Amino acid sequence: MSGSTFTSVTSVTAVTSVPSPVAAERRSPGRDPWLEPSRAARELGLERHEFDLAVRLGRIRTRPVGGGDGGRAVARTEIARLRARPGFPEALRACVETVGTARGAALMKVTEDRFTRLARLGLLVPVRFTLGPHGAVDWLYLAEELRAFAAAEENAELLTGRPSGALGTPLDPDLDVRPRNWRNRHLGCLLRLADGDPWGRAGAVASLLDPLQVAEVVKDPYERSRLNAHRAAPPAGGASGPSAVRLARELTTAQDEDETAWLRAELTGLVAQAREHRPAPGPTPRSSRAVCTGTPERDRPLGGLRALLGRRWCRSRRPIGDR
Repeated sequence: MSGSTFTSVTSVTAVTSVPSPVAAERRSPGRDPWLEPSRAARELGLERHEFDLAVRLGRIRTRPVGGGDGGRAVARTEIARLRARPGFPEALRACVETVGTARGAALMKVTEDRFTRLARLGLLVPVRFTLGPHGAVDWLYLAEELRAFAAAEENAELLTGRPSGALGTPLDPDLDVRPRNWRNRHLGCLLRLADGDPWGRAGAVASLLDPLQVAEVVKDPYERSRLNAHRAAPPAGGASGPSAVRLARELTTAQDEDETAWLRAELTGLVAQAREHRPAPGPTPRSSRAVCTGTPERDRPLGGLRALLGRRWCRSRRPIGDR
C-alpha cells in the first residue's frame, strides 16, 4: 500500500466473472437463479454500500445483466457459497468495513495528523470517498488494510518513531496523492468488473480521462460511442447537486501529466485489441441496405429521399414519384 504506482492494464485479470450455476442446484419453476443487487445484499446481511464495495473489490462475484447497462446480478450459488463460509456474516462485513481519518487514526493508535500525513504521502490508500458540504472530501479506508499496516514490523517507525523526513517537515499544500491513488485503485475495480470484455476494459480506462483526451486518442466516432457505452459514471460520493457532480468528476479524472500520458497509452493499446476482437459498428454500406421490393435502389425515383424517409418508404404501396 505504498505510494501510487502504475501497472499495465493488460496485467489486471478479471476475477468477478461468474461460472455457470452448478448442475447440482435444482430450482423450482419460476425461481430465478440470479438475484438483483438489493435482494442479494439483504440475503448477505449487508448494507447496500457495503455490498457495492464488496462487488468492486471482487469479494462477491457477479455478472452484468441487461446487455451491460442494467447493473449486475448475483447467482444464488454465490450467495450459498458466501453464507457457508466460516464467520458469516461478521467476516464478510469486516472485509468491507471502512473508516475515516478519526477512526482510522484510533485503530492504528496514531494521531490524526500523522494518519493524514501517511495518507497524503501515499502510504495509506483510500477505497472510497464521500462529499461533504462546501466541497469537503472525506476519504475512507479499509479497516482491515489499516490493521495490517499497523501490524507490519517494517512500519513501526512510521507509527511510533519521531517524525522525520517527509513526515517531519511541513507538507506542501499541493502534495496529496490520495485522489490519484484512489483513481488507480478505482481503475483496478473497473477492470475486474469488465469481465474480460475488450471494449469494457478500454471503457474502464476511458472513464478516468477527460472526454477531450479520449477524442484525441480515439478518432473514430463509432469507436468512441462504443467506449461511452462502457464508461463508468463518477461515484456520487453521497452528495447531490451540480457542485458535487463537478467535484466527483474532478476526483475521477486524471490530473497529472504523467498519469494522463499513461492512461492515454493504455487506452490506445486496449482500443487496438478491442478493434481486433470486435470492431465497433460503423455506418451501413449503401450497397447492403435492405430494399422493400426487387427493384434496384438506383432505379427507384427519389432514391436519395428514400434514405431519409427510412421506414416510411417501406410502408408505401408505390414509389413516391408515382403520386
